[in-house]
Amino acid sequence: PICIIIIDNKRNSSIMAKKSLIYREKKRQKLEQKYHLIRRSLKKEISQISSLSEKWKIHGKLQSLPRNSAPTRLHRRCFSTGRPRANYRDFGLSGHILREMVHACLLPGATRSSW
Repeated sequence: PICIIIIDNKRNSSIMAKKSLIYREKKRQKLEQKYHLIRRSLKKEISQISSLSEKWKIHGKLQSLPRNSAPTRLHRRCFSTGRPRANYRDFGLSGHILREMVHACLLPGATRSSW
């Protein structure tokens, strides 16, 4: 991830998430991509089969997949800082980084609202 240095009147500071958490999230993304088709095909089989015992067998296969390969384990992170909260999907940035970039005219088309 790219770390943007925010220049403040009082001090220079860089806000960055722990690298281990960022790498953990990337690992989850790779696992999710790797097992995506397998997981989807198993879920499709479960929905098509009417026998309860067969459903349990396929459900066991689904549970044997790695836990981190489930898409619900993924969390959006800020592209520049890795911050997990207050992310805007359109930009991939957290709220305070987005605000700083808009104020610095680094995002084309984004303007400060005024009324």
